[in-house]
Amino acid sequence: MNSDRTSLLKQFISEEPANPFNKYALAMEYYDSQPKNSLEILLSLLKDHPDYLPTYFKAAHLLWEEERWDEAETTFRKGAQLAAEQDDQKALLEFRSAYQNFQFDRD
Repeated sequence: MNSDRTSLLKQFISEEPANPFNKYALAMEYYDSQPKNSLEILLSLLKDHPDYLPTYFKAAHLLWEEERWDEAETTFRKGAQLAAEQDDQKALLEFRSAYQNFQFDRD
C-alpha cells in the first residue's frame, strides 16, 4: 500500500464525495494489505452507488474470503445482473466464471 497515494485518494474523496471511482481506488489500495478496510469501503459503495459495476466483483471476492457465503453469493448475482443490464459482456463472463468457482469452492 502506498501511503502517498492513499492520502491523495482521501483528499480526492473529500473534494468529490459523489465520485465512486475515488472510493473504489482507495478500496483497491487497501485490498491486499487491509482487506477488512477495503471491504468496508466496497460495501458502502454498494449502498451509495449501486450502479458502479466494478465494486461488485471485488466485494464478492472479499466476502468469499471472509466466508460470508450468503452475502458473497448475493453480491455475485447482483453484479452479474447489473453487468447484463449495462450490456457489459466481458464483466458478465467474469462474474459467471467467478460465481462457478465460488460454487465449486462451497461444495
